[in-house]
Amino acid sequence: MRKKRVFVSFDFDHDRVLKDFIIGQARLPDSPFDVVDHSLKEAAPERDCPTKARAAIKRAELVLVVVGPHTHRAHGVLKEITMAREEGIPIVQEIGYRDGSYTPVPNAGRLYAWDWDNLKRLLAGASYPEGKEIHGD
Repeated sequence: MRKKRVFVSFDFDHDRVLKDFIIGQARLPDSPFDVVDHSLKEAAPERDCPTKARAAIKRAELVLVVVGPHTHRAHGVLKEITMAREEGIPIVQEIGYRDGSYTPVPNAGRLYAWDWDNLKRLLAGASYPEGKEIHGD
């Protein structure tokens, strides 16, 4: 099975550990996805970020928003969601931590609870199991 190319959007200022976690999961032998890129604040000077982020998003088949407590207000994430919408790239958002209360990122679709098997189903394009959705758009 060919792996889906995923752009990972996350709150750079609060949740860098989530990016590392997702990259680690992409390396697992049964992972249905490869990370083509992730939020580029760390990789590019401020003025180059939007151009490089859009190019990376256009290379992806899906934008995965990994949601932490502040993600719904993260300026970079909000820009990346706008770019994904403009480019017609599907967006999935999942809670990155097991505990806490989380707010969905505006205009980024449904917010799902974290579960490795369910993430694999989402990325494969299958329906999400009943009872796992947290919030809708």
